[in-house]
Amino acid sequence: MEYRRLGSSGLKLSALSFGAWVTFGRQVDQRAARDMLAYAHAQGVNFFDNAEVYAHGVAEEVMGAALHELALPRDSYCLSSKAYFGRLPDPAPTQRGLSRKHLTDACHQALRRLRVDYLDLYYCHRPDEDTPVAEIVLTMDTLVRQGKVLYWGTSEWPAVLINAAAEFAHAHHLIGPQMEQPQYNMLHRERVEQEYAPIYNSLGLGITTWSPLASGLLTGKYAAKVPADSRLGQSDNAWLREAVLDAEGGAHARRAAALPALAMEFECSPAQLAIAWCLKNPHVSTVILGASRISQLEENLAALAVAQRLDAAAWQHIENNLAAS
Repeated sequence: MEYRRLGSSGLKLSALSFGAWVTFGRQVDQRAARDMLAYAHAQGVNFFDNAEVYAHGVAEEVMGAALHELALPRDSYCLSSKAYFGRLPDPAPTQRGLSRKHLTDACHQALRRLRVDYLDLYYCHRPDEDTPVAEIVLTMDTLVRQGKVLYWGTSEWPAVLINAAAEFAHAHHLIGPQMEQPQYNMLHRERVEQEYAPIYNSLGLGITTWSPLASGLLTGKYAAKVPADSRLGQSDNAWLREAVLDAEGGAHARRAAALPALAMEFECSPAQLAIAWCLKNPHVSTVILGASRISQLEENLAALAVAQRLDAAAWQHIENNLAAS
């Protein structure tokens, strides 16, 4: 396993990590979670990602129970949670957003569900136009100083708001955001590569990216039809299926269709090539993988070896093909 610093911090995360989004608590029960977490940890994965909204809190309960059963040393892995959407399907005003109350309540609830004393990473899951940036920063600073959170950051925030939070923190001698969690893959790259470009160095920002396979679109398995047992085949993921397959009028699906042939040139699977492509970006601290079976996790973790053996000419060839598709 390769380990990368979380931006300018001293924390080193595995280049590939494992997340619970749309799998834990739905496709993945406690037994399957335990087996995959054990396998990932044995392969050197040291970061497991979660959020209050995943399966309405059940994803954190499943992960927490599985980690408790495994009894892995707490200092050998990092855990995250994210707050904004709330845990309940129809949350009350105080049960969502980034107010001091919800951020504090959500942190305490995540600690209970995950069965830990502190969160290594805690994210503001989306911007909140109803809460002043000052309130958000002050709340996160308090949680860090209380020892309940070690590093805090954002997810899918525009660069201008991340800068505002960092500037307020600096001006008032508070602990500012250390990381951002954006979607990043061959089909979604502008924010990571362009919008955030000025703040990697100025803020020392690290990024922990999600959806390297564009919810499975870049694996090639949706080229003909949507398998019933796949992520997009789940009945409660109809919203995700529509967002992925119909993105930009189907243009993303057409571009993804070119990836299997490209992967064959490099003797790897489309999934491995897509994940390796994300790893090529030096600003990426870790790529969060999703899986519902150990076989998927095993295949995806092998992307690290693919990334390490491809030279500059190979990457340029890949970029040329992406541009032409």
